Amino acid sequence: MPETERLVRFHLLGQDFAFYTGSSEEEMDAILALVRKQIEDNGGRPGGTIPVSKVAVMACLNIASRYLRLKNDHESYRKETEERIRTLSARLNATLSGERDGP
Repeated sequence: MPETERLVRFHLLGQDFAFYTGSSEEEMDAILALVRKQIEDNGGRPGGTIPVSKVAVMACLNIASRYLRLKNDHESYRKETEERIRTLSARLNATLSGERDGP
C-alpha cells in the first residue's frame, strides 16, 4: 500500500524548498544526502565562486550519468541472466529427455 503524501521542506543552495511526496522519511533523507553530496562535489560550498545554477546543473548531470550507468548495468545483467536461464533450461530438458528414453 503506497504511503500517504506528506510535505517535505529543506534548504539547499541558499534556497528553501517544499513539495509533497509519497517517499518515506528514510528515502527522502537518502535522496537529499545524495543531492547534497553531488552539489558539494561540484563546488557548491558556502561562499564558493561557482554560480549556483552551474553547481545544480553539474550535480544533475552527475546523477543522470550514474543513473544511466546503473540502467545499462542492469540491462546487461538481465540479458546475461536470461541467457543463463535458457542454457540451464535446455540442459535440464536434455537431461530429463534422456532419462525418459531410458537405456
